Amino acid sequence: MGLFSRIFSKKKNDTAAPQERTVLSIKVGDIITYDLRDFEVVGKITYRDGSYEWYSYQLLEGNDTIWLAAEMDDELELGIYRKVQIPIQKPYPKEITYENSKYYLEETGSARVTGEGRSASLNGSETHYAEYMDESEQSYLSFESWGTEIEASYGYSIEAYEIKILAGSK
Repeated sequence: MGLFSRIFSKKKNDTAAPQERTVLSIKVGDIITYDLRDFEVVGKITYRDGSYEWYSYQLLEGNDTIWLAAEMDDELELGIYRKVQIPIQKPYPKEITYENSKYYLEETGSARVTGEGRSASLNGSETHYAEYMDESEQSYLSFESWGTEIEASYGYSIEAYEIKILAGSK
């Protein structure tokens, strides 16, 4: 290709803008602003229980890690979760007390998992999960079994307007 053909050739613009994101299409590398802090999305887990699907995004700011859970049930449901230490064994009990509050079993099941970013090692795994809600329906406990380990998280609901998503890639 000669000099003039390089200068005057019509190349496709390879710098297309990233696609607009929703809480159901967040990608690893995006930035999430929540509670006046900017978190990088460093991991994403997609759960599938039959035809039902939901997402958990691992958000990192400095040394602080939180999880953003997103699912479309009858309406969009969002929650912020942090890992906590709660000794528990399967079968999951119908009721749990955590920090002087009682939580009641709402849902349990098994889900196939796809992981991305820091969660890529979970690809193809299956987890048995349990979801609990307190009496005021304001806070939640979530448990997931990964092999012999059971991971516990404490969470609460948020509204979509409380977060902003900045696409970090196409």
